[in-house]
Amino acid sequence: MTLPNGLTPEAAREKAARAYELDRKHVFHSWSAQKSLNPMVITAAQGSYVWDGDGNRLLDFSSQMVNTNIGHQHPKVVAAIQQQAATLCTIGPAFVNDARSEAARLITERTPGELNRIFFTNGGADAVEHAVRMARLHTGRYKVLSRYRSYHGGTETAVNLTGDPRRWPNDHGNTGTVHFFGPFLYRSQFHATTEAEECERALQHLEQTIVFEGPSTIAAIILESVPGTAGIMVPPPGYLAGVRELCDRYGIVFIADEVMAGFGRTGKWFAIDHFPGVVPDLLTFAKGVNSGYVPLGGVAIAPHIAATFDDRAYPGGLTYSGHPLATAAAVATINAMAEEGIVENAADMSDRVIGPALRELAERHPSIGEVRGLGVFWAIELVRDRATREPLAPYGGTSAAMTETVAAAKAAGLLLFVNFNRLHVVPPCTISEAEAKEGLAILDHALTVADGHTV
Repeated sequence: MTLPNGLTPEAAREKAARAYELDRKHVFHSWSAQKSLNPMVITAAQGSYVWDGDGNRLLDFSSQMVNTNIGHQHPKVVAAIQQQAATLCTIGPAFVNDARSEAARLITERTPGELNRIFFTNGGADAVEHAVRMARLHTGRYKVLSRYRSYHGGTETAVNLTGDPRRWPNDHGNTGTVHFFGPFLYRSQFHATTEAEECERALQHLEQTIVFEGPSTIAAIILESVPGTAGIMVPPPGYLAGVRELCDRYGIVFIADEVMAGFGRTGKWFAIDHFPGVVPDLLTFAKGVNSGYVPLGGVAIAPHIAATFDDRAYPGGLTYSGHPLATAAAVATINAMAEEGIVENAADMSDRVIGPALRELAERHPSIGEVRGLGVFWAIELVRDRATREPLAPYGGTSAAMTETVAAAKAAGLLLFVNFNRLHVVPPCTISEAEAKEGLAILDHALTVADGHTV
């Protein structure tokens, strides 16, 4: 027996032990206290599965960082990277290369409206940084509004735009960011009882924030089209259209953050496509654009924003902007998604398998307060008490209940994406019906552990 990478289990374990030893000696991990860290070793991956350092196969319901949208080791993308490496490994961003040009064309064919210019970055955080920079230079204003319960990246501006506790150690109140409450009926800040009420009151709150902050001081409003790490709260009908109208009324740039929700994750090319007629001025992307195989992100730019820099130099750039290996991977990824119906598969799995199964689990497990999502982008809100909606872990923290639930899933062969009191069901867009049912059955088992912590 060999793993997908050709190693025997014994050889894989030896390699994993060496990798772990060196990691703990030399690697500084993100978002972690280093001393107590015990990271999992991954020795191989294929399709919807990964293999850990002990040779155990796990179904990857996390898509790693919700970015392996076409699964692991897709042969067309691997081949494209190999071919590009043999042709042109790297070239400076000032020079034209065919991989970058074709990637830009394919992306602009799928972005909404006339977002037909692409500025390439290395990932999502720097895409957000540059989108904000463009908005500030275009408007001559500085403030940027973003919602609580959001995530926009780990760099200086992006982490301050973020509306979750990862912002706190980095927030000194000097980055020109202002937060507001977005719609989230399950934990409504507006005492709403229906989606329509939540939408109306959230828009009223946003406009009041704009007025009180001073419209002439606000460069942009940035929103995840569907917030991801913060909880996959699908906006109610009319909300994003209302934000678009407020931006138009007050001359504010509307930035749609599609870093996590884009490229098939919600069952459409972009999450904002679920809200017809809503076109942002700038759209950030990364992750699924090439399934994370080589770091890549970018900003899709509307003509009126791009025109600001027709005769005025844009003051920004990156050494690896539009890197040939990354953009070749993007070309192969987008073409594979189109040829193989991968976006349609995500929608189908949602409608026929994942959505119905999660709703059925919610009926049987008292620990589930709510399930919500689109495509292969779902969240399970776990609670200690359904009546009070007390979360199973505190905001910004964890709990024994969550740790035990996740451990039970892992022991049974399921890798989950976890944040505070939520389990996120975010497998690759390529997941098959059999694989989805396999993972959901393990999830059903793990949720019995969470049920044991309810009142």
